Amino acid sequence: MFAKRTQWVLYPNRLTEHLRRLRSEGCEILDLTESNPTRCGFNYPEDWILKALAHPAALAYDPDPRGLLAGRKAVASYYLGSGASVSPDQIVLTTSTSEAYSYIFKLLADPGDAVLVPRPSYPLFEFLGGLNDVTLIPYPLRYHDGWEMDFEGLAAAVRQAEGKARAVLVVHPNNPTGSYVSREEANKLAALCRDHGMAIIADEVFRDFASEPANAQAPTHAAESRVLTFTLSGLSKISALPQMKLAWLVASGPADVLSPALARLEVIADTYLSVSAPMALALPRLLEVRGAIQPQILQRVLGNLQILDDALIPGSPVTRLRSQGGWYAVLRVPRTRSDEDWAIDLLTRHHVFVHPGHFYDFETDGFLVLSLLPPPDKFREGIQKLLAEVSR
Repeated sequence: MFAKRTQWVLYPNRLTEHLRRLRSEGCEILDLTESNPTRCGFNYPEDWILKALAHPAALAYDPDPRGLLAGRKAVASYYLGSGASVSPDQIVLTTSTSEAYSYIFKLLADPGDAVLVPRPSYPLFEFLGGLNDVTLIPYPLRYHDGWEMDFEGLAAAVRQAEGKARAVLVVHPNNPTGSYVSREEANKLAALCRDHGMAIIADEVFRDFASEPANAQAPTHAAESRVLTFTLSGLSKISALPQMKLAWLVASGPADVLSPALARLEVIADTYLSVSAPMALALPRLLEVRGAIQPQILQRVLGNLQILDDALIPGSPVTRLRSQGGWYAVLRVPRTRSDEDWAIDLLTRHHVFVHPGHFYDFETDGFLVLSLLPPPDKFREGIQKLLAEVSR
């Protein structure tokens, strides 16, 4: 009765089962996976946000397939602040980056075509690829005192696709590794995509959150002109407003492919008309919220990184892998048990909830992933218990 693309494993994994049981028993959990900023104690300009939703023009219906011009102009202004001159005509508003991915997959790929995705990375891509009948082929990120794209592995992924690769996906910075695409990598990637007729899909939702000064002004892929490129972002991370459900894609590249790409995207967007007028009209003000919320998040991220580094004394069996940005930290732990077993033991023995590395498609065991958004006191307590369990 059901489509093959929906043949997911619907029963909970062991870690989720333990978490549900403990919460049903009333146990207080030190959740070191919490990445919903609205639940992490930040101070939002509430009046400003609510007033943004009260635009008088929201009472009229005047649809635009790419999203109302006022919203697209605000997005263009955001990129101009990053040194990228983007026309509002290059921008398509969507309800989420997930929807933006779907638009792009529909634009570029027929059923069975391939998109190359980084490994490790966010597990959502598997679902988005499946729902759009796109084959995902992983290419590796390697760690050598910092994460970098493995271009030999990327070339191997292109060969594996057997001529059906339509795009390379990069996350800038990656979730959860926190690694930005360097200028050298961007140059190599553009050349590879040009040679093989592939587009670039750049997810930049965490780009504003650099934890290393050298990446504070990380360049955006929205300025890429050598190859067809789609740059994704949205309010969920930029303004820490996931509940507002507003994102966008920016198309850029050579004029001979950019123009037909935009024309086709407009038809796709017109089919759904998903972004509401109130949200598009509120977008200019909601983007300004980032000025109040981003400093708080960066302070929290840097503070929790310092707590973590202070706790990891020389010789510790736990080490933190270098991260350049984003909201997460990756810990390397002994491979004396599987990552899932580490996470389950931490949860059942100490009521500390972390994510095992395999959730993010790490190739081997030996990795745990933490959010850096929890309040510092809870984060410190959770780290102390984690280190005690590893020592034990």
